Amino acid sequence: MDTVGAPGLHQNEPHGNDIAHRLNWLRAGVLGANDGIVSVAAIVVGVAGATTQTGPILIAGAAGVVGGAISMALGEYVSVSSQSDSQKALIEKERRELEEEPEEELAELTAIYQSKGLSQDTAQAVARELTAHDALSAHLAAELNIDQEDIVSPWHAAIASAIAFVAGAVLPMLAILLPPENIRVPLTFAAVLVALAATGSVGAWIGGSSKAKAAVRVVIGGALALAATFAIGSLLGATGVV
Repeated sequence: MDTVGAPGLHQNEPHGNDIAHRLNWLRAGVLGANDGIVSVAAIVVGVAGATTQTGPILIAGAAGVVGGAISMALGEYVSVSSQSDSQKALIEKERRELEEEPEEELAELTAIYQSKGLSQDTAQAVARELTAHDALSAHLAAELNIDQEDIVSPWHAAIASAIAFVAGAVLPMLAILLPPENIRVPLTFAAVLVALAATGSVGAWIGGSSKAKAAVRVVIGGALALAATFAIGSLLGATGVV
């Protein structure tokens, strides 16, 4: 797992992979929340452009929250299931090779450690000791950078993605429903753009990139989405289509 850019991480630190794993989950949560903010805000602002009635706005927003959360969960489940299946297949392949060709696998492990700078004798000693302790784990770590105890769970990923989306969607729903009709749209715009700036900054911090640039990009994208849906809603409302 790549830890480049993660704040405070070095590849030789204890538990570095665990920290990187947690940061990747945090990054995914931030992106899920960002999707919830933008997509639901665009829906409710678009409907608010067509009508000032709270009922249609609430119905459209609720549908957006439920549909978006399910869509995010399904997409994440399918994606992570493919990754999990691939990891399990590689583990099974490595287990089979160790059973059928133990000497060849030992030589391969020795060569891997030699390529990292160890002498042949040292590399062979390391390979033999690791093989005696846990051959499968040693080969998975050296060859594939896989920990068989840390296989990604599709269900966990799906649930986390859905929760993150709903958490992000709460803000635009409250911003459009709670204020008086005459200020609900501008207030929603302001609240959403501030929230997007925050999520963009957090995502950039996790990735080690520029927080200001990330915030600006996300805010501009969100503003364009809101402006487009509000314009379409206003046009449809003015023409009497809805």
